[in-house]
Amino acid sequence: MLDTRRRHFITLLGGAAAAWPLAAHAQQPAMPVIGFLHIASPGAYVRVVAAFRRGLAESDFVEGRNVTVEYRWGEGQLDRMPSLLADLLQHQVSVIVASLQGAEAAKSAGVTIPVVFSSSDDPVKQGFVETLNRPGGNMTGAYLFTAELEGKRLGLLHDLLPKVTIVAVLIDVRHPVADAQLREVQSAAARLGVQLILLRVNSDRDFGAAFATLIEQRAAALLVCASPSFYNRRDQLVALAARHNIPAAYELRDFATAGGLLSYGNSLIDVYRQLGVYAGRILKGAKPTDLPVVRPTKFELVINLKTAKALGIEVPSSIQLLADELIE
Repeated sequence: MLDTRRRHFITLLGGAAAAWPLAAHAQQPAMPVIGFLHIASPGAYVRVVAAFRRGLAESDFVEGRNVTVEYRWGEGQLDRMPSLLADLLQHQVSVIVASLQGAEAAKSAGVTIPVVFSSSDDPVKQGFVETLNRPGGNMTGAYLFTAELEGKRLGLLHDLLPKVTIVAVLIDVRHPVADAQLREVQSAAARLGVQLILLRVNSDRDFGAAFATLIEQRAAALLVCASPSFYNRRDQLVALAARHNIPAAYELRDFATAGGLLSYGNSLIDVYRQLGVYAGRILKGAKPTDLPVVRPTKFELVINLKTAKALGIEVPSSIQLLADELIE
């Protein structure tokens, strides 16, 4: 009888010992998950994602080692954002890093988990935060200078081509700040004495007709307003400008490296590094309401001297000295 009881006890003990590693493993804290939701295409944002990962690393998080990042891309299709958001939420994400359109989807859905946004529109006006210094809710992030820089870009184009009096302006009417961009450009044009040809487009299918209008209206230069959709199609836009021999100014460095004449705008690399830092701090316990909305402090003027030469444009040394980068 004693032997039977002893054998039973040993069997129970052995079973408990075998189960213990599984139970201990189940009690280990799960690796946190970050949702990355963006309106653009992944191929266009390789350098940006790398900067985001560097920001995470500054907060001691390394993707694949102690944090998982689930990426969802809208491919320029705004109507996909709600379903992509819903898919991310299925993955029990701890924080969402989002473009403006992703943040809008999160707000509309009543998401309560922390959201770190990159917004080209005023986040207070959007209802994302109460104030820039004290966000007051579950959202914080970066407020980019977008519409405000359109006039500056037009001014740089005019400095480079002072004799040009007719400039075409390509504007994405789907962009949330399109109206503000237009006001900035029109105000700058009035100061510079430049006539504008407005080219409003809804998609890349409109590019051909827009450039045909540009030629028909005898515009001698082109300002491409900031837009994630335009950034996705930057190679196409730069190629169209080259084909029609039109000097053009763009928002971001990648346009100039793709062959555009000049770019001036926020450094997305710096912005997304900061978003990575904020996401990491939130994973460590920081509250979005205690993290002020940041505004970019780094702007990049890039001039492609090779393109200028192909267009027969001599870039004055005074403008070259202003550039952060010259591509030769």
